[in-house]
Formats: sequence, structure tokens, C-alpha cells
Amino acid sequence: MGTLRLELSDPTLREWDATVLASGEDGIVLDRSAFYPGGGGQPPDEGVLLWSGVETRVVSARKTADDVYLVPADGDPLPPPATAVRGAIADDRRSRLMRTHSALHLLNGVVWRDYGLLVTSAGMEPLEGRMDFDLPDVPEGFRNHVQESCNAEIAADRPVVVRAMPRDEAFGIEQVAVAARDLVPAHLTEVRIVEIVGLDVEADGGTHVASTKQIGRIDIVKVENKGKGFRRLRIRLPE
Repeated sequence: MGTLRLELSDPTLREWDATVLASGEDGIVLDRSAFYPGGGGQPPDEGVLLWSGVETRVVSARKTADDVYLVPADGDPLPPPATAVRGAIADDRRSRLMRTHSALHLLNGVVWRDYGLLVTSAGMEPLEGRMDFDLPDVPEGFRNHVQESCNAEIAADRPVVVRAMPRDEAFGIEQVAVAARDLVPAHLTEVRIVEIVGLDVEADGGTHVASTKQIGRIDIVKVENKGKGFRRLRIRLPE
């Protein structure tokens, strides 16, 4: 049956009750978990498990085919299988990562719309991120135009919608077909789509804010030359 991933349907969830399915050197597996296990450039969540008057710190998480394994802090006690636990996500960190992840999608949408450029890789930490684009020559005014356009889209308060789509329907969207052509496993019949309505549509498994206004602001702090025609845009968000 595997771990029911609560964060995929409710990224605002921070506390929940669960039961331990397995516990050992590989980590702790719960029947229900809201810990994001990492992927798409977004780091795994951190938090705690509370059980029988004990606290186990969770410093990372990883996903297998069916389960999410929670990584405990060194030396912390492991709850035995069948133990009832209360899980809690580190709220500030997750919320900042949600803002950052949505900011990168917004950046990608602006650059795709205005320049037709394909993102080649991305990464983030709370309130900081980077995106790489295949861009041999930087157009005049590129950084300022992209930053101003991103912040205009934030002010527009566009909804961020998450939904599952049949594979054929998802790949009928040009942006998805181009960006995710080698990323979505062939066996998946449904694709999780994150859409900034009217701007950006991507196949994605991460957690996001509900609207662009919640991002706050995007500052493009640097445009770097990464060689072979690739440019890296580094962004920062306010506290």
C-alpha cells in the first residue's frame, strides 16, 4: 500500500497523526506523511515526530517507489513499528521553500513566454534559487526586463493550480512536452501538473503557494555564464 503522501493534496498541512509501518537503519516509514521527500530541485522537509512523550527529529526524507523514508537525527530514538506518532513539519522552512519553488516556476514562465528559452536545470534553498537556460547571447536589458516582468506577474495575483492530467493530455501542452519530455517515466499514465494560470504550465511534484502574490517579490541578483551557451539566473526573495 505504501505511504499516503498528504503534502501532494494539501501543501499547507503542518501537523497530522500517523502510524509507524517500519523503522530501522533505512529510516522511518509512516502510513501517512506530509514530509516532502525532495525532488525537482526542492530539498526534503525537516521536522519532528512526537510519540510516547519522546521527540524524534527528522532531518531529511527520501522517496522509494511506494514509501517515504524519514531520516532521524543521529542518536535520536526510533519509534517501533505500530507506534502512533504525531508528525510536524518545520513550518518556516517549508513555507519559504514553497514561495521559492513557485517563484522559480514564475521565472520559467516569463522566460519561456518572452524569450522562448528552455530551462535546463534548477535548484533552491529557502528564499534563494537558480535556473539555468540555454542562452548563448544575453539580450540587452535581459535581467531588468525579466525581473520587472516577474514582479508584475506577482502583483497580478495569478492563481497557482495543481491537478492530475492524463499523460496524453498533459503532453499535448507545448511547454510540458518540451520541458518534461525526458523527465516523466514512461509508465505513468497521469502527470501532476502545476499551473500558474495564464503564464506557466509544468509537470512537477513539489509544494507551492496558492497564488503568485504570496511569493512576495523576486530579485534577480546575478546572471552567470556557465559555459557552452548556458546562463544561470540566481534569484532571492524577501523575508
